[in-house]
Amino acid sequence: MLKNSFSNKIEAGCDEAGRGCLAGPVVAASVILPKNFKHPLLNDSKQLSKKNRDLLEKVIKEKAVVWGIGVIWNQEIDKINILNASIKAMHKAIEKLKTKPELLLIDGNRFHAFKDIPHKCIIKGDAKYACIAAASVLAKTYRDKLMQKLHLEFLQFDWKNNKGYPTKIHRQSIVNYGITKYHRKSFKLLPLQLKLNL
Repeated sequence: MLKNSFSNKIEAGCDEAGRGCLAGPVVAASVILPKNFKHPLLNDSKQLSKKNRDLLEKVIKEKAVVWGIGVIWNQEIDKINILNASIKAMHKAIEKLKTKPELLLIDGNRFHAFKDIPHKCIIKGDAKYACIAAASVLAKTYRDKLMQKLHLEFLQFDWKNNKGYPTKIHRQSIVNYGITKYHRKSFKLLPLQLKLNL
């Protein structure tokens, strides 16, 4: 059962999607929910079906006090590394909140302080707190739609299904066609045995 709050403060949950992908951006969301918000389906977005994520996306956007999305593209990921890019995406998402949070609840164990707002890092926070779970749903649904669009530019990589994650088809396509402008060059795009066959 997800907890509604960590404290009596105005809390914003923050989470990201796409950290382990070989292509595309990392997307973060930040959400402030009403204190009494409850939804039977709400959970860590990785535990939900696409249908339930899409349904929850509408509910969260409707019922949230405020929400924001931050996107950091692959070129910047390559420059500053994925951890810094994930945190920067969260900062961008928090900046978009029209209500200022008094406490940030961050999924994971690493974060850089955002302005003067205190934060609390919570490992597996998306399965513990409703506002972080809501952020995980918005980050995931936003990123999935983005990858659907990029898929139309490069059909052979099957991004509409794998969303840029390192599936067999995605890796084989990198061997067959090389990389695109959306691939993260700082990532290990292929296992060693495939690299030897290039």
